[in-house]
Amino acid sequence: MNTAPTTHPAVFFDRDGVLIPDSGYPHRDEDLVLIPGAAEAVRRLNSLGYFVVIVTNQSGVARGYFTEAQMNAFNDALVRKLAAKGARIGAVYACPFHKDAEDPAWFHPDHPDRKPNPGMILRAVADHDIDPNRSFLIGDRQSDLEAARRAGMPGFLFEGGDLDRFVRDLLGG
Repeated sequence: MNTAPTTHPAVFFDRDGVLIPDSGYPHRDEDLVLIPGAAEAVRRLNSLGYFVVIVTNQSGVARGYFTEAQMNAFNDALVRKLAAKGARIGAVYACPFHKDAEDPAWFHPDHPDRKPNPGMILRAVADHDIDPNRSFLIGDRQSDLEAARRAGMPGFLFEGGDLDRFVRDLLGG
């Protein structure tokens, strides 16, 4: 009888300020710059069996700065850029909803997916057989860490520098 776990661990990354610089609603080709060590960190986690997920608030859609299609294209380009460096992103979840939406289609006073709410994390856990007890999140804001806490996993604050060094230190070497 196979007693191997049917779920796997994951690392959830915020996008802006963690994988790419937070340049203020990044969505253009010139905004697609990796944080130092980003590809190496994702590759390291892949090699250790972690499923890597991006969870990102994207109120720029709600605010009318760019379209949902532009947001999706930018996220796809980021996944491709990382993949070209051997770093696999398993899934991307983005929340374009915001209470200050210009477009009523994206208005929501407190969307369950918008961090600090845990909706994106919880959906990823269900969609990809993730074990939250063996998973964690890396973000650059307290709202990221609060979303992780509400999803039942630790969150770690990345304040810049080399992301691979940060991940290596988190993992104990």
